[in-house]
Amino acid sequence: MVKSKDKSGQVAVNKKAYHNYELVEKFEAGLSLLGTEVKSLRAGTAELEGSYARIEGQQCWLVGAKIAHYQQASDANNHEPTRKRKLLLHKQQIQKIKVKLQQRGFTFVPLRIYFNSRSLVKVELALAKGKRQYDKRHTIAERQQKRDVDRSIKKYKNG
Repeated sequence: MVKSKDKSGQVAVNKKAYHNYELVEKFEAGLSLLGTEVKSLRAGTAELEGSYARIEGQQCWLVGAKIAHYQQASDANNHEPTRKRKLLLHKQQIQKIKVKLQQRGFTFVPLRIYFNSRSLVKVELALAKGKRQYDKRHTIAERQQKRDVDRSIKKYKNG
């Protein structure tokens, strides 16, 4: 049985990833965090723009994601906002991703950070290929055409 993902627990979304990349395959990974990072995420202070995932050895890391300082913690107990964070994936998943990343043109990008139904922090990642400028324009044109069709259907039904 597949559980539906809770959209209300969403903390951060990487909107540029959907625009700049063609998403090939998605993965869900846990995130190894400090206590102040979890509290800061609950407050909704995270950014994924410019972040990426990297495989080093047999471990996967989230690089460049910014989780702001937790306001109520002292400076001594607070975390570094842009530190590398370990992604929790199975060995087979890491191996599969590693093989794909060695192929030309693939990137491993985070799409969103969210809390699942058990209140655990999860990251949705995707193997992606970069879009060219004309692909981006084509996607925008398709979206606009779909909106126009939906508008005309709605006008036809109501009129």
